Amino acid sequence: MLVQPSDAGPMPGQRKRRQRQDLGRRAASASTLESGSWKVLFETQEESEWRAHLRGLRAADGQIDWAMTRIDTLCGRLSQPTTYRLSLFVPDPEGGPGRSRPDN
Repeated sequence: MLVQPSDAGPMPGQRKRRQRQDLGRRAASASTLESGSWKVLFETQEESEWRAHLRGLRAADGQIDWAMTRIDTLCGRLSQPTTYRLSLFVPDPEGGPGRSRPDN
């Protein structure tokens, strides 16, 4: 019996990648429902410093909600170096801009 490509299981490593993509989509959809802004937590142009900072954050488990983070790598050219940036989505407070707050 021949196994058709559609009958075969997922390729190695695809499950983890798919779960990571699903988690990213859920975080993105949650952030689009709420209003807020991205707060830059860390930014550098040194890759070794970037890796060390991320390693430290991962070691301090529970310090950051990784589902609400964004990692940007701004690719450099001859005139500007590559920049690495870690941002956290911060939802607007309940009163939010454009909403009236009751006076206390």
